[in-house]
Amino acid sequence: MSVLRSATLFVLAALLEIGGAWLVWQGVREHKGWLWAAGGVLALGAYGFVATFQPDAHFGRVLAAYGGIFVAGSLLWGVVADGYRPDRWDVAGALICLAGMAVIMYAPRGN
Repeated sequence: MSVLRSATLFVLAALLEIGGAWLVWQGVREHKGWLWAAGGVLALGAYGFVATFQPDAHFGRVLAAYGGIFVAGSLLWGVVADGYRPDRWDVAGALICLAGMAVIMYAPRGN
């Protein structure tokens, strides 16, 4: 059950961080206004709290593993929100990152 909880927290963190960064981007770069950017800042702050609920107590491990989720999630966000079409190298890179994330986070450890 802890792997399911951890995966759910990673997905929630990705939605908050990627969504927050996207809102800031839209507010500033796409000139949608400071309310969009402020919403993004709030989402980014919430992401920081969600990461603390991971069952693993090691900050470096959790954030390193989250990097794989961030890479794949960012590409997926681009597909859904911006109509981005990743090429095979984007997909291959994202899969490599997810594999690395799984090794970092869920490999059996003796300690």
